Amino acid sequence: MPRMIRFMLTRLATGFAIGCAVGFFVWQNGFAVAGAIDDYLAQGLFIYLFASTIAMGYLATALLLEE
Repeated sequence: MPRMIRFMLTRLATGFAIGCAVGFFVWQNGFAVAGAIDDYLAQGLFIYLFASTIAMGYLATALLLEE
């Protein structure tokens, strides 16, 4: 696999994992009023929202700062 593809996939996966952790933390501590705690579909979409946003930000920052 080319180095650039591996670099991008690694950074996307890392950012997605960080985003999942942050989204789960925010949902479990009740910082967001997005619905009931037991609503799994809403929780999944909320965590995906954080994960996808942070993954793209992490990748863009890594591409900007990597030499």
